[in-house]
Amino acid sequence: QVQLVESGGGLVQAGGSLSLSCAASGSTFRIVWNGWYRQAPGKQRELVARISRGGSTNYADSVKGRFTISRDNAKNTVYLQMNGLKSEDTAVYYCNAEDGGRPGYPYWGRGTQVTVSA
Repeated sequence: QVQLVESGGGLVQAGGSLSLSCAASGSTFRIVWNGWYRQAPGKQRELVARISRGGSTNYADSVKGRFTISRDNAKNTVYLQMNGLKSEDTAVYYCNAEDGGRPGYPYWGRGTQVTVSA
């Protein structure tokens, strides 16, 4: 089992920055990918960015050039630096961890709210 706890959400003005953190505990050695997803009211959850244990990254087109995902394996923590925030970035942001031993059944955090005011 893996437990994920997000932190760092909040309210920010458009154009501002926020940094999210996701601390993992438990069987973290099983994690092969970590990701940040978001879900806005009335919309489906969508991938924002993901990073492999080795540091390979993928980003949604909507956040490329503005958001940066990173990880500290020693601290079992994944970060999402968000710059140039827009009102459309407002959503609940969820941390995700893919377990190499159980593909298709990722772990999820409880989410953290990010609100960007115009």
